[in-house]
Amino acid sequence: MSGMIVIAGAGHAAGQAAASLRQKGYEGRIIMIGGEAWVPYQRPPLSKKFLVGELETKQLYFKPENFYPDKEIELRLSTRVETVDRATGSVTLDNGKTLEYDKLIMCIGGRVRKLVIPGNDLSGIHYLRTINDVLAIQKDFQAGAKLVIVGAGYVGLEVAAVAVQLGLDVTVLETEDRAMGRVIGPEVSKFFQQRHHEAGVRIEFGRMVQEFRGDSSITEVVCGDGYKVPADLCIVGIGLLPNTEIAEDAGLECDDGIMVDEYCQTSDPDILAAGDCTRHPSSLYGRQFRLECVQNAIEQGKTAAATICGERTPYNQAPWFWSDQYDIKLQIVGVSLGYDKLVIRGDMADNSFAAFYLRDSRLLAVDAINSPREFMLGKKLVTAKASFDIAELADEGKDFKELATAALNATS
Repeated sequence: MSGMIVIAGAGHAAGQAAASLRQKGYEGRIIMIGGEAWVPYQRPPLSKKFLVGELETKQLYFKPENFYPDKEIELRLSTRVETVDRATGSVTLDNGKTLEYDKLIMCIGGRVRKLVIPGNDLSGIHYLRTINDVLAIQKDFQAGAKLVIVGAGYVGLEVAAVAVQLGLDVTVLETEDRAMGRVIGPEVSKFFQQRHHEAGVRIEFGRMVQEFRGDSSITEVVCGDGYKVPADLCIVGIGLLPNTEIAEDAGLECDDGIMVDEYCQTSDPDILAAGDCTRHPSSLYGRQFRLECVQNAIEQGKTAAATICGERTPYNQAPWFWSDQYDIKLQIVGVSLGYDKLVIRGDMADNSFAAFYLRDSRLLAVDAINSPREFMLGKKLVTAKASFDIAELADEGKDFKELATAALNATS
């Protein structure tokens, strides 16, 4: 197999796609174009160990730096793809250079959603997406500082957990009525809210930030209802927007993401896409998804490489996510949208339990809190579209492994 593959982006999906191409014997030229100065790196530690200085930059790298020259993968860092010309099979870079491709893989990720409100240009206001973002935050991330976090999602609560343990005064402002509302149920939200309260984090729900105040640096955050919070620094975590502009300009089908099929192919057979920027079909749930998670990026990167190498293996895995807050590891498998029954096994007071989301007795998703067995079995159960007798699942006297085995056998 030979030719020229250009990979736009240098994140998880891009790094995996390049590695998988070589693993599968692709002998052609591979060029990876990355907007940052870093080789592909892991983002999850940014809001945790890297933020507090427990990891060096090189420890974040997806592969060692010498992996890329050793595998003859050319890196063009601090460079971006600006346009795609499908007619000529070429891309133009922001330095004016043009590269031709036989296949193009778009792994262009997403960008943070920003608050466009008065005072948003004050110093001390941060977003957390990249290594450089964290390096900027660390300058102000000191014990005693008043930290305001906008958004009670994964990133916001992970930062809150490490900040309060370092001695910062932490307030979280959230527009909705509970924490991590997009990904977990109300009962599990309540558990995390209580743990943060016990640690000294203040979480204010129903607070819509309207203005940042200060002379040159932020000193106060003002909400629409008049609620005010003093601030030495502010970290905003209100979601991600997929980078679809170059795909749209090239005439590719997009809808809250670059539309791909189960083989990571776009509406152009010579262009594939993977990661946070994509929207893909899921036969498990009978709908389209755009997923912002490492697992999806990695698996789509593998699928894109396999498709190019002639291995048409559809991507249809149960998505999974995780979050570390204090001594609590939350592991989620599946998507709980549309559930009509929630069963909790275990004791929340012991910080070890699992929440099972079901619809018409079929298991849709599992939230495992310090419960690795339930998480691992949950991946198999969700993928198999397993069903349960609700009364049996809720019966703590019944061994979960036995129930899971029976449910899996019933699907075979």
